[in-house]
Order: sequence, then structure tokens, then C-alpha cells
Amino acid sequence: MSDESRPTPAQTPVAAVIPAAGRGVRLGPGAPKALRALSGTPMLIHAVRALAASRHVSLVIVVAPPDGAAEVKSLLDAHALPERTDFLVVPGGESRQESVRLGLDALPPQYGVVLVHDAARPLVPVETVDAVVEAVRDGAPAVVPALPLADTVKEVEPAAAAGDPEPVVATPERARLRAVQTPQGFDRAALVRAHETVTENVTDDASMVEQLGLTVVAVPGHEEAFKVTRPLDLVLAEAVLARRRLTDGF
Repeated sequence: MSDESRPTPAQTPVAAVIPAAGRGVRLGPGAPKALRALSGTPMLIHAVRALAASRHVSLVIVVAPPDGAAEVKSLLDAHALPERTDFLVVPGGESRQESVRLGLDALPPQYGVVLVHDAARPLVPVETVDAVVEAVRDGAPAVVPALPLADTVKEVEPAAAAGDPEPVVATPERARLRAVQTPQGFDRAALVRAHETVTENVTDDASMVEQLGLTVVAVPGHEEAFKVTRPLDLVLAEAVLARRRLTDGF
């Protein structure tokens, strides 16, 4: 591709990968977490719509459970999604890391910016998605949305048995700490290299890019981009959706 025809950073196509292969055991028995209903609609559909709401995102790849790609494809087909966005479903792996890699493998070559988003964060506002994309396009290899912590944090020595008291060994400076959300955004080449080379100490995709020695930057997250993990989170998510319906016509 000549320099004249190569997209500028501001024009680089953006794709989102949503790993949705986990079962979400903390929400109890039943359907995989991503398929749990939220106001009558599966959380996964809310998450897909949230990413597709961004004017930057032109492709959303959903990574389904290894044996559930057909079910997830039928689910997407059954719900109204933005026509300007393309959607693709691929089977995932046994771990989140493997599922993200399989999503990356399915990316067409023209996509130079990649978002990785938790299906269990169904309510992320489009402003947060846009802020992540714009920071990657401005040159950051990796970007995370993050919030300051409201609580004091203690580092402890883990107890030998569940429920035993745990000695506190340090109190980190709260002003330097952030709670990280998704979507996390990446220069595609950096994320692919991270998945090809990093196998240990993986907490999220950004941590993999950190291990390459590349800079990860944080942009402001949003309180509504919380992760739905426990039953109480479902109650909060329903309340957020009810408020949006009243105030935004959502």
C-alpha cells in the first residue's frame, strides 16, 4: 500500500472483540453470564450495542463458547443491531486469553485499532468507547478506561484458610491507584505481539502489553461501566437501565 493510500491514524478502521465464552459461576447456575437477561435482553446484546454505538467501530467480533457459536449467532440475528456495523461470531477457547487471541485471528487485515471489551460490562457509555479509540489513534499502544478508588486499599498476606484473619502488610497510596474497566484499546500490532509472546502474569490484555515494555495510558472511565459479576450487580444494572429509559428514552 502506498503512503497516499494508507489510512491515517484518524482513519484507521476500528474493530471490537467481545470475549463471551465464560460461564460466570458467581452469578449462580443457569445460562452463561453473557446470556443472562437484563431488562429482557441478554447482557451480550447490550454490550454489543454499546460498542456498535460508537461512530468509530465498524466491526464487532463476538467470541462465543466453544460449542455455542451457532446459538450466539442466532441471538445476534434475533435482535436489532446497527446496520452500519458488521458483526462476526467465532468460537472461543478454554480461557479468556485464548478467546481474545481467536478473535484477533478472525480480524480482517485493514483493522489497525482493536478494542477488547467484557461482555459483562453491558452499560459502558459511548463516550467512554470514543475516548479509548481516540487515545489509541493519538498514538498510545494501549489504553484503559479507569476510575479513582473510593475506598482505602490494603495489601494483605493471604490467609492459609478461607475466613481466617489476614495480616495487613501495606497501605498503597490511593491517589496513585485506579480501577480499570473495558473496553481496552490497542494498536493491533502491539496486541497481537503480546498474545504471541506473553503467557504469564496475565490479568488483562493491557497487562500483556505492559510486559512488552510499551506504555499503557489511562483515560477517564465511567461509573456505569461496572462489571456484572454478582446478583447485586444485576439489580444495579436494572436500575441504571430504568433511569436511562426515563431520562434518555433509551
